[in-house]
Amino acid sequence: MSYEPVVAIAGVTGAVGAEFIATMDRRAFPVRKLKALASARSAGKTIDFRGERIVIEELTEKSFEGVDIALFSAGSGTSRKFSPAAVKAGAVVIDNSSAFRMDPNVPLVIPEINAGRIREHKGIIAVPNCSAITALVPLWPIHKANRIKRVILSTYQAASGGGAAVMQELVESTRAHLEGRAFQPKAIPHPYAFNLFSHNTAVDPETGYNDEETKVIKETRKIFEDERIAIGVTCVRVPVLRAHSEAITFECERPITEHDVRAILANAPGVKIVDDRAKNYFPMPIDASGQDDVLVGRIRRDLSDASGHSISMFVSADQLLKGAALNAIQIAELAQRERPWFRGRLRPKLTSCRHRTLPYDNAIHPIHSRWQQ
Repeated sequence: MSYEPVVAIAGVTGAVGAEFIATMDRRAFPVRKLKALASARSAGKTIDFRGERIVIEELTEKSFEGVDIALFSAGSGTSRKFSPAAVKAGAVVIDNSSAFRMDPNVPLVIPEINAGRIREHKGIIAVPNCSAITALVPLWPIHKANRIKRVILSTYQAASGGGAAVMQELVESTRAHLEGRAFQPKAIPHPYAFNLFSHNTAVDPETGYNDEETKVIKETRKIFEDERIAIGVTCVRVPVLRAHSEAITFECERPITEHDVRAILANAPGVKIVDDRAKNYFPMPIDASGQDDVLVGRIRRDLSDASGHSISMFVSADQLLKGAALNAIQIAELAQRERPWFRGRLRPKLTSCRHRTLPYDNAIHPIHSRWQQ
């Protein structure tokens, strides 16, 4: 009989926390016991999980005794503060924040791309930025076939990327606008209803890039294991409740056609082509919401590149699912298949041997190591 882990969710009352629960349930992820963790103001409230009422507990450093898997989505500060305690207690942390993504000792994993890196964890596995995931799931199979040397992308990011409070603010500010009432922004710095604005993270005064854009650049290079790839990013928040979209133009080392791209993506994991020119029907956030796949369309030659090396396309993906909760649960599923989740025996010991693969691991990055049996 398969081992059922004890799972803790840190940030259970947030938008991603709710999707952790829904995704585990939908995918029948085995859970022996669920610990629901949040801030002190939520302690004592309850949530439903598989017909059981779970009482929310205050997140403390003592919350992880007996926990096998700790899913974190409570912000980078919370992850930095409490993840070490979870690891010390014997849990494997799957973290949705930016806290550990660029730590060279922490695997940054998109299962469709680099599932094998899960084996290298030392207690923490990081989930990439949602905008990076949305772009990289369809770009990776192309990159494998014909190395991408340059990417220019612009994001159209939904309120869901800012969490439940920003989603609520979009709803309330839109209602106020339609009713002719004044509305003072609280969760974000700018009016949101019928407006869009540069992503509301700090801007580097020297480069002019905001934190979100810098994350996409750095994380792409780490995940693709390619420091030479040139990346330009513009991140914009738009008044869409859920699901991010991106306009992507990429340049390959060799000539590439739109037919090549469609053929590559036709069977790519995590990708669904939505590209109907006759009906002018392409990826939309309303269609991507609630879907596991990244929707890809508007696939066409970049007419500004006479060499024939460049393609433009448009993508949409559910930020709360593939951009966050689903990616984390996929990581948990793969790691569980590789080795049972026995508390206190989760640390991988690496020894030299031939390459072994995990599901999704289609000759991605050879890793000459294994978990010692």
